[in-house]
Amino acid sequence: MASLRVQNLHLPAIGSTKSTRRRLNYCRAAINVPSNLSPKGAAAFQNLLPGIKLDELVQNQQYTVITEIAKRKPLGSPKESRLLVAKLQTIAEAVAERVEMHDIIGRQRNNWNHLFLHSINSIALSASLMTGISASLPSHLLALKLSSMLLLSAAGGMMLIVNKIQPSQLAEEQRNATRLWKQLGREIDQMLSKKSNLTKQDVNLAMDKVLALDKAYPLPLLPGMLEKFPEHVEPTCWWPKKQKKQNPTLVNQDKCVGNGWSRELEEAMTGLKNVLKMKDESYYVELSKLVLGINKGLAVSGPVIAGLAAIATGFVDAPNGGSWAPVASIVGGALVAVLNTFEHGAQLGMIFEIFRNCPGLYQKIQEEIDCNLCEPEVELRENGDIFATRVALQLGRSVSELKDFSVFASPSCKVEDMKEFASKLF
Repeated sequence: MASLRVQNLHLPAIGSTKSTRRRLNYCRAAINVPSNLSPKGAAAFQNLLPGIKLDELVQNQQYTVITEIAKRKPLGSPKESRLLVAKLQTIAEAVAERVEMHDIIGRQRNNWNHLFLHSINSIALSASLMTGISASLPSHLLALKLSSMLLLSAAGGMMLIVNKIQPSQLAEEQRNATRLWKQLGREIDQMLSKKSNLTKQDVNLAMDKVLALDKAYPLPLLPGMLEKFPEHVEPTCWWPKKQKKQNPTLVNQDKCVGNGWSRELEEAMTGLKNVLKMKDESYYVELSKLVLGINKGLAVSGPVIAGLAAIATGFVDAPNGGSWAPVASIVGGALVAVLNTFEHGAQLGMIFEIFRNCPGLYQKIQEEIDCNLCEPEVELRENGDIFATRVALQLGRSVSELKDFSVFASPSCKVEDMKEFASKLF
């Protein structure tokens, strides 16, 4: 006779409704009915669980539907568990190494920005000074003129290189990468602290996050560097994209209560998502385009002016040079220093990177909201209270303030109706 073991199983009465079939799916992880169950074994089963019809349970068990509970069920084999822990520890070591590498490279590229800034300014101003001195020292005119031309040409060439790589933006990328790698390291440490609940999906997710961060913030300078003057400004994406589910819809009132969720919280999250997308995200994308346009104009004009100033220096004391040549050389050198200071001293590349990261954060929050609202079973979602607290902290708000966004839950809501940004941090 086939053996049957049921431990600590409490099930409600089962009928033939849709909710009954859902309960049976949940029970499948705990009950396994043998196909060759003897009549005596069937009677014993029926005595243990009088509320369940054995033939209906066996019929439902034939389906190969895999629920989220089954997916999240930890592997029971000690060998498999040790293997998962070893893989996650390997990923944790790689993450710790990435943190150090990005931190070191970030400080190095920040030094580049300061060194290039002061060097180019010094070279351009020295060239202007030499041109001015050459007018009062005719005996050294040729030497001073050639030196000025050489310095202005060097300043223009250095500006071409620096404007191409944008050291301030490179440093900001590495600072962001260091912060996000540290955050991922803390998440993995939390997983390792709960070894008994570790699953294969956890390891795969950690690996996907590592690859997504590597793609968002590459270490190499050339080749592989992110485009500093992209044709289309898009928010930064540093997390693995999830598979697109059906459009989130609010579930029935009797189904949305539980696990910290309620109808009010769902409406608040839907309204918050609309405000983030229509107001906050679009605002920072426009700011990014504005800063990018200014930075691009300065990146082009600086080397051009340095080249024109070098050419003008060659006509100093020439028969057809007149008085305009020294004036153009001196003013051009001073203007090169001003433009370079405004572009790299104000760190426009860093500002552009910050503005591009803000809508990336808002897109991530929207994706998390969609992921939860697309799940009809509230018990399979992230706890509503914890989720609301985390989202509120990311936006610099209190949990109670999130309820104010319920009025924007309607799809017909327009951006003109949104008087306030969702985020208070940026």
